[in-house]
Amino acid sequence: MKQLKTKVSEPEKLPISNPNKVFWPDEGYTKLQLEQYYEGIFPSLRPYVEDRLLSLERCPDGMRGQCFYQKEKPHGMPGDTPTKRLSHATGRKFTNYVVGGSLATQSALVNLGCIAVHVMGSRASSPRQPDWICIDIDPESGAFADAARAGLRVKKALEALELISFPKTSGSRGMHVFVPIRRGLDADEALSFARALVTDLAAAHPDELTVEHSLSRRRGRVYLDPFRNGFGQTVVAPYSVRWRLKAPISTPLAWSEVTTSLDPSDFNLGNFAQRMKRKDPWADFFSSRQSLTKAMRLLKAS
Repeated sequence: MKQLKTKVSEPEKLPISNPNKVFWPDEGYTKLQLEQYYEGIFPSLRPYVEDRLLSLERCPDGMRGQCFYQKEKPHGMPGDTPTKRLSHATGRKFTNYVVGGSLATQSALVNLGCIAVHVMGSRASSPRQPDWICIDIDPESGAFADAARAGLRVKKALEALELISFPKTSGSRGMHVFVPIRRGLDADEALSFARALVTDLAAAHPDELTVEHSLSRRRGRVYLDPFRNGFGQTVVAPYSVRWRLKAPISTPLAWSEVTTSLDPSDFNLGNFAQRMKRKDPWADFFSSRQSLTKAMRLLKAS
């Protein structure tokens, strides 16, 4: 895809429709409670969505119904919602992506049933230049303990390349490892780096880790997914609520918290206010942007 047009504006925050609609029947959490969560957390969420293109996962009936994905800005959003138009390589089709960064935009997304926030790893102003690398860790067993062990192996491999990393729960059964990087690298180069990293790791620990995309070939191993780094791909943002039982939240962690006893569902819509009283383990994320030049050279030589 190629960049065509940017529209920048600040939409007006609109009221939530059907505020008492129950999205999580087991817990009783409503659409309004989801909106109130995002309003309260938005100062922490904003740095990870600001000037980023969003992919929308719409779940209009919460846990009572199904979800669907949408990239084009929905007609139901305010007309002044910030967007970024990208065309496909053929030049015949284009998509008007919603651009994050505004509380009004986030509230409008909740109003349309967007429980999670999915963001690209690049800014709308330079969509082919990511400013983070993300390794998505998906345990075939469904046990977070396996994800934690794999995450610590990813951390060690990154440290060998002299790179600082930041872990978070995915809000589902796995976890994400983020590496903040300086802008300038093309998305294809970022993906190539991530693929080389996880391929080497899987080769070093073939009984535990795999890069096999096919479920039938994973054979109980933890899947290391580098493809969140491809151009146009998205990942769940830190502080995003997930369409899962208990309304878990994708929670930034300190590496000391990544243990086999951690239960990601313990961070949820009902208790996250307590979590926010603690020091932010990702406070240095954006000030820790790193060059990948040396790391790419070291990885190639390994």
